[in-house]
Amino acid sequence: MTDAGALEAQVSAQIIVAMKAHDAERTTTLRLIKNALKNKAIEKREPLTQAESEQALASMIKQRRDSIDQFTKGNRPELAAKEAAEITVIEEFLPKALDDAGLAALVADAVTEVAASLGHRPGPKEMGPVMKAVQAKLQAAGVRAEGRTVSELVKKQLAG
Repeated sequence: MTDAGALEAQVSAQIIVAMKAHDAERTTTLRLIKNALKNKAIEKREPLTQAESEQALASMIKQRRDSIDQFTKGNRPELAAKEAAEITVIEEFLPKALDDAGLAALVADAVTEVAASLGHRPGPKEMGPVMKAVQAKLQAAGVRAEGRTVSELVKKQLAG
């Protein structure tokens, strides 16, 4: 069984547990996760890799964060709270998120690395190579960080 298959099996097992506990909201969210993974595999026409599964879950979280923003602007706190609860369930199946201090250190390290390869300190125009270096470091460390947060930190490092 692939890693992604293991993830899908883990989600299926959690669905059964949630159903037995009569936790309707958790059951619904877990079913959404399972369907998203299954649809992604069907779209690809082969089993997903672990990275692809994590990417699918990360995009689900991003969608929910966007929805929270919209619901908050639209004065619908009950719907925003529901989306936040779904994010909590989805995050259980992803590697832990890197804290701000660790992410800042990782970005500074990547900037130094890119500076060494370029021969000069990178500026705002070299944001692409720095972002690639940061993403590679995140993947190597087995942790994740939200793209928006990474982008903002890289911009600060390159501007300063």
